[in-house]
Amino acid sequence: MNSFAQHGDLWFSTLEQARNARPSVVREALFLAGFTFIVTWLIGRPTISRLRSMGIGKKIRIEGPSTHLVKQGTPTMGGIMIVLGVFLVNAVFNSVGQGRLSILLPLTVVLSTGILGAVDDLLNLAGGKRTGVTARFKFSWLSLFGIAAALVLYWPAGPFRLDAINVPVLGRYSLGLWYVPVAFIVIVGTSNAVNLTDGLDTLAGGLLALAFAAYGIIAFLQGQAFLVTLCFTTVGGLLAFLWYNAHPAEVIMGDTGALSLGALLAVVALMTGQWLLLPVVGIVFVAVTLSVILQVLYFKATNGKRLFKMAPLHNHFELIGWAETQIAMRFWLVGMVAAMLGVALALSIP
Repeated sequence: MNSFAQHGDLWFSTLEQARNARPSVVREALFLAGFTFIVTWLIGRPTISRLRSMGIGKKIRIEGPSTHLVKQGTPTMGGIMIVLGVFLVNAVFNSVGQGRLSILLPLTVVLSTGILGAVDDLLNLAGGKRTGVTARFKFSWLSLFGIAAALVLYWPAGPFRLDAINVPVLGRYSLGLWYVPVAFIVIVGTSNAVNLTDGLDTLAGGLLALAFAAYGIIAFLQGQAFLVTLCFTTVGGLLAFLWYNAHPAEVIMGDTGALSLGALLAVVALMTGQWLLLPVVGIVFVAVTLSVILQVLYFKATNGKRLFKMAPLHNHFELIGWAETQIAMRFWLVGMVAAMLGVALALSIP
């Protein structure tokens, strides 16, 4: 058994109990994943209709790829259907039993960051004068949520008391109080990385589904039943969203979904102790974020020259002739390989 997960959140304490309990845990997680798909799918249609009637449509950057102009006015804030579906199912079915009160932290994180994203989406509508909340405002509130979550994870008297880093092959090492700033960076960084990746139909949603599935497997191997269910119900919610987000999208995830699900993914990674594998499992999110950073640095260093035709990275591939569906599919394939590699590396930790 992974020594990292011994915090009273386990659904078994002996190998024999593990063998007996695993089928029921898998059955529950997969059943609730399917149920979350249905709930989110049912929420989706009236949500899209309501967003459309309220004029909550996407504002497209003029300097962006010309192919995106057809997306102008497409209902955004679609992430609200995922957040609601995942929150409701887990609050009702995944919050009772040994160790399951630990679900309160990830649910609080996804709800609070979802509200922040919704505020930004509402202030960044097609035809509106506002372009969303300021970067400073968004970062400040996201940082506040990140610090709070990091402290809860580290707090000695709390249910987690996490302070370690798991290194493939080498083992587990304690970070002590340094865990707090590291956890903060992981949460804020992942949330922003997913937000930057949410630029093409199905791209962020598909990659998130793969990442949550990978961490669901890792949580299963550790015996964290409530976390297994959380991960796979999130996959179910994302798949329902992709039903409506399939090209050409009827609804866009928006900051409501990207910020909240990015933060949730980070918290899940931290709760498994396998946050060091997050850049592997989410390698596309990392690549997209690095493309933006490198573009800005290169632009400043060369007095206006560009390293990529456009950043984020998926826009660069659009401008060199790749179709939107090609980019999404090829990035998904990279995400699949990365997710498998991440699980394999998790198994290599002593």
